[in-house]
Amino acid sequence: MNSNNPIPSKGLKGLKENWRNDVSAALSVSLVALPLALGIAVASGVSPMAGVLSAIIGGVVTTFFRGGNLSINGPAAGLIAAILGGLVALDGNINYVLAAIVVSGGIQTMLGFLKMGRFAKLLPSSVLHGILAAIGIIIFAKQIHYALGTTSNAKTIIGTLSDVFHKLPEINPFVFLIALVGILVLFFYKKINTKFIRIIPAPMWVLLLALPIVFGFDFFNEHSISFFGKNYVVGPDLLINIPDNPLDSIMHPDFAMIGTSAFWLTVLSISTIATVITLASARAVDKLDPYKRTTNLNKDMVGVGLSTMVSGALGGLPITTVIVRSTVNVNSNAKTKWSNLYHGIFLILFVLILAPVLRSVPLAALAAILVHTGFKLASPQVFKHAYDQGVEQLLFLSLTLIITLFTDLLYGIVGGILMTLVLHMLLAKVGIVNFFKKIYKSGSKVYKSENGSYDVKLKGIANFLYALKLDKLLEDIPEGSNVSIDMSQTRLVDLTIMENLIEFKRVHDDNGGDVKLIGLDNHVASTSHNRALKIVTGRVKKRITKRQIRLQKVAIRNGWSFEREVDWNTSYLRNFHFFDSRPIEMKSNSLKGLDVENNFKWEIADIVFDEGALDALEVYQTTVQIVRLPVSIPRFIIDKEGLFDKIFNRVKVFSGARGDIDFVKYPGFSGKFQLSGEDEDAIKAFFNDNVIRFLEQNEIHHIESNGEALMIFKYLHIARTDEVQNMLEFSHNLLRHMDLKKIPK
Repeated sequence: MNSNNPIPSKGLKGLKENWRNDVSAALSVSLVALPLALGIAVASGVSPMAGVLSAIIGGVVTTFFRGGNLSINGPAAGLIAAILGGLVALDGNINYVLAAIVVSGGIQTMLGFLKMGRFAKLLPSSVLHGILAAIGIIIFAKQIHYALGTTSNAKTIIGTLSDVFHKLPEINPFVFLIALVGILVLFFYKKINTKFIRIIPAPMWVLLLALPIVFGFDFFNEHSISFFGKNYVVGPDLLINIPDNPLDSIMHPDFAMIGTSAFWLTVLSISTIATVITLASARAVDKLDPYKRTTNLNKDMVGVGLSTMVSGALGGLPITTVIVRSTVNVNSNAKTKWSNLYHGIFLILFVLILAPVLRSVPLAALAAILVHTGFKLASPQVFKHAYDQGVEQLLFLSLTLIITLFTDLLYGIVGGILMTLVLHMLLAKVGIVNFFKKIYKSGSKVYKSENGSYDVKLKGIANFLYALKLDKLLEDIPEGSNVSIDMSQTRLVDLTIMENLIEFKRVHDDNGGDVKLIGLDNHVASTSHNRALKIVTGRVKKRITKRQIRLQKVAIRNGWSFEREVDWNTSYLRNFHFFDSRPIEMKSNSLKGLDVENNFKWEIADIVFDEGALDALEVYQTTVQIVRLPVSIPRFIIDKEGLFDKIFNRVKVFSGARGDIDFVKYPGFSGKFQLSGEDEDAIKAFFNDNVIRFLEQNEIHHIESNGEALMIFKYLHIARTDEVQNMLEFSHNLLRHMDLKKIPK
């Protein structure tokens, strides 16, 4: 973590120091939370206000008890299936389901107090993604009919999906128009770079763009509209139902079914899914946190558990940590946990002020948001990401999904874990008893050297069942230590363990340590991904791609070094602001050389990094250049400046951040580029006439200085060989115009 980026204070001091950032971020979050809360409630078969009430409780109650910093709490789409299943099991009585929600909240609170939050690590990530993908398909199947204006009486999810094709002749074009506009907005929103559009979150645009259609075709009075010779009915039944007095939505639980197995299966289903989603999301938000703070998972369990009890007691849904809203919070420059409180307060104001407008929101608009949510959870990208991590991960995900769709969530979790264990046994080629001995009695140890460094010897089978023992093994190693983790004596290392080791490395590297992962030369994996499951075999000959061959030839011809293997050490990249909230998956195909004329060392490498996490995950690949400078220069960031960036910069200034740095003498440069940094005077002095003219005459790159090095890239894709050479030419000419020889050392 950058030393010039001090960790925000906690408690009331943090509230006082960072309220501008947190309020600004909370406003953005609340604009996302409102439509999502309404949609999740409708999809769960409860009152729309139940979703908003849950989101308010997630803000104004959870904040005071939880262990997170930048996470947002509220109702989650991942629990829609559990609530719908509870309604079916408990005779369709929502009051019985509310009782189950209260009890599940009590169980979560107890788990937190007993410090059992760590047990969520025992769920393999591919099984979790399989469960989420199944939930996505369930949400999609249920909501697509609301988007089309049709109905389905099918008893199964597969039947509900197949009914979409049977019901095509019955589509209501006026309902479908609303949903189509909403879905197009959600799919293309990220491709629109206009800041005026981006200031308002996509889900809120879906609601806003639906209103003209509602008013234009008068959905407030039931009537028929002729379209291509057929009559279609529109009316208030197609709008969400918001009572005149929001307090009328409050309901109370009925514990009459507490002695039945159906009740406890519902409790178990809600508790399990809510716990897994909360803990997985909390860990994901920690990776996005630019200050690299760590959530107290047990305290988080207590916070969401108590809030869930309050929510269920008042007619609301379970409370979890929600990743989409948390990602918005991080990207909106929130600093402390108080942004979660502010977002709850904003939601209260919205309900009080905007109730008449909310009554005009069509169900089709909410269906569009949920259809998109369901698609994201089970999109082809989800399966591709699993395949990229290993064909076995795709198998685990797919089997979990199929079991869940044809049974229920609990059977899906159990079935996914059992299938994962069976395949691990087959790959490890050991019997059942020996398999578990190699997990729990493997003989793995930590040795401390005389120089203060640590050697960790992992042995046996290191899979997800070993995750808690691994935590215990590593817990006494001080942060920032030099550690060597040797896996040469392991028979199998799975993705869960690799994720935990990479996270352990990130934490120690960020605190000045150096963690090396060694001993995998004799292991084989189904993919080159650095987290793929690995099994021991003979020495493996690594495959080389055509691009790697071309890069190697270029390196030999120019006297550069080329390393195509995955490099675990990406800690230096996190010194750049761009990667503050974008976790780096891996670095590979590294070219290194020296620019003799300008006296700087450079490296060009392929980077895979994430934006968001879980259902908000976007995976990007790019090729970046790092230029190590012989002298210190000001810290700055240069990017393209859009038409509405001036407005957006005023919002940044209000929140306490630095705005765009303009050059009066060069209006063309200032209009083309957005330049920001802490020391405006030093930056203006550094950008001499030659640099400005050079940048004006070239295509726009992302250029960032961390004071001792530059990071430069142009596209969010892996560079071709000719593009790599263009990157070198650009940096050479840029540094030549900067005239570093005249900068004091």
